[in-house]
Amino acid sequence: MISNLFGRLTKVAVAVAVAGFTAIASPAMADDAITVFAAASLKNALDAANAEYTKESAKQTTVSYAASSALAKQIESGAPADLFISADLAWMDYVAEKKLIKDDTRSNLLGNRIVLVAPKDAAKPVEIKEGFDLAGLVGDGKLAMGAVDSVPAGKYGKAALEKLGVWASVEGKVAGAESVRAALALVSRGEAPYGIVYQTDAAADPGVAVVGTFPEESHPTIIYPVAILSESKNADAAAYLEFLKSDKASAFFTAQGFTILK
Repeated sequence: MISNLFGRLTKVAVAVAVAGFTAIASPAMADDAITVFAAASLKNALDAANAEYTKESAKQTTVSYAASSALAKQIESGAPADLFISADLAWMDYVAEKKLIKDDTRSNLLGNRIVLVAPKDAAKPVEIKEGFDLAGLVGDGKLAMGAVDSVPAGKYGKAALEKLGVWASVEGKVAGAESVRAALALVSRGEAPYGIVYQTDAAADPGVAVVGTFPEESHPTIIYPVAILSESKNADAAAYLEFLKSDKASAFFTAQGFTILK
């Protein structure tokens, strides 16, 4: 009975969230704004790029930032948007399999790295290698990560910890957050002594410092794909997508620490 109640409440919560987004997004869409669903880790770079796009084109953008998993589910539920930028291939594949994107517009836009961060005033270098004592470092505290079963940064982090042979020792200490930015905030506020986030998130928050970078071979390659959604009727969506791939937009992404995928 309790599980059934929880399930009904969850469905209601999702419906309310989608309805709330629709109410917010509709006026902007009526004004022909380009509506973008983007991974939370993109916020600083994409906000800067969008400001330049508006300056050049006089076209407005409306962006909803959240975990890629949450955005994909909102798209599936019918939330209106023109483009989706995911922080991993899996969630783009998810919406593609449901015929929710225009396949010929899909491409891999950006790359990233995952890092270990600590509050800036308590940061000391950590050598991230096979068998390193992350559990000892975390102690009685929590390891902040995106939810490891859904949030891309959390999935990458878990994969790296498994590869390095330390996941079993820290699994019970993980504080799974709804997005990578939420995990970052836990560390920045001093509520968690360590966290695993993208290097671009660390660069965006002066309250944290990078204490170690995970070897690239310890986890799947981090790729941010982009595509126009099947239901998009915005005539400016294609031009905006080309702008995101341009050298001018690339400068905003690289300034934040992303790599450009061609």
